[in-house]
Amino acid sequence: MTVDPTLQPKPEDSWSEDLLTVDNALMATPKGKLTLSFKAGIFDADGNPVHQASVWRGNRRIMLPPRRLPDPKRTMDGAWLWGGLLYNHFGHFLCEGTTRLWALDHLPQPVNGLLFYAKYEGEEGEAVRGYHERFIRLMGCDLPITIVRQPTRVDRLFVPGQGFGLGPMSPGSPKFRAAVAARFGRDVAAEGPKKIYVSRSEIGPRKGGLLFEKQLEELLVQQGYEIFHPQKHSLDEQVARYKAATHILAAEGSALHFLAFCARADQNIGMVVRRVSGATRNIQRNVGGFCGKTPSVFKAIKRSWMPETSTRKHMAVAELDFPQLQRELQQAGFISDGPAWRDFTGDEAAKEIFSVRFRRINKYHATEVEDEDA
Repeated sequence: MTVDPTLQPKPEDSWSEDLLTVDNALMATPKGKLTLSFKAGIFDADGNPVHQASVWRGNRRIMLPPRRLPDPKRTMDGAWLWGGLLYNHFGHFLCEGTTRLWALDHLPQPVNGLLFYAKYEGEEGEAVRGYHERFIRLMGCDLPITIVRQPTRVDRLFVPGQGFGLGPMSPGSPKFRAAVAARFGRDVAAEGPKKIYVSRSEIGPRKGGLLFEKQLEELLVQQGYEIFHPQKHSLDEQVARYKAATHILAAEGSALHFLAFCARADQNIGMVVRRVSGATRNIQRNVGGFCGKTPSVFKAIKRSWMPETSTRKHMAVAELDFPQLQRELQQAGFISDGPAWRDFTGDEAAKEIFSVRFRRINKYHATEVEDEDA
């Protein structure tokens, strides 16, 4: 049975694993700065939209066919692979810019390179960042990466379905997961300690975080953990550390999306939640889908502190219940018995959130924590 490619992709029984050969393809590039949804697409020689090239974020199709086909400004000879959207946000690149790479193992002929649209502003030649290229190399792919910025006619374009993404696609399709398992980081040797805590304490409060995370780090060091700040390490170094560890505890964030690509079912992986958001469920599904073992989730939030000028949940700072977190970590086998963890008072939390480190970013107010389904 053929699945309608205009419908939302799903990991199973979907067009997410379709691989189309489109001869004389027209790439209708987006215009200007891209908003949440925008007009762009891939069209066949007869001017019909190739819906398998569409980009979905969760339950929403964000790349929609334009009403009028543009005149091509250039022509590219040979065969190429459609890569989708290239993001300059690391987490979104991982979840939404890598979604077609499963096709590397299924191409019927060699291709000249990968073609992307850029999901951000930038001059010609500036869009491909170092981490974009290194990630794709870690996938065992040495093809050049090209950003297409004007309407282009392509001699032959291979268009894979979206095999990964946010929302329902977080676990990845079977072919996507198989490609990751076979390819990602295969030449990187394991190196590092057995226990690591992946911290956000040095990223800065502009991106949200955990209140008193430095104090949490001190407690985890006493339990044999090494504190790991992934932004200070190359992608190869991160893979080496994640491969070596038996216990990986992490503050919720994009680092876990990257960990998913090299995680294993024999590892103990846990996430300390820092916000009440559907993004938490996406990360849990992502890691669990890729490695075959659902990570533990520790949601010991007393209050969530939000900037007064923003309602964006990634800006939230979680005030943790330390005794509750200790109990949960012990029960899940991430830490052993030891002295009781002291909880921080409301006055201490208020003093910390209004300290110079946070105050120079914004003014915060406390909100009650409620459960939210993805």
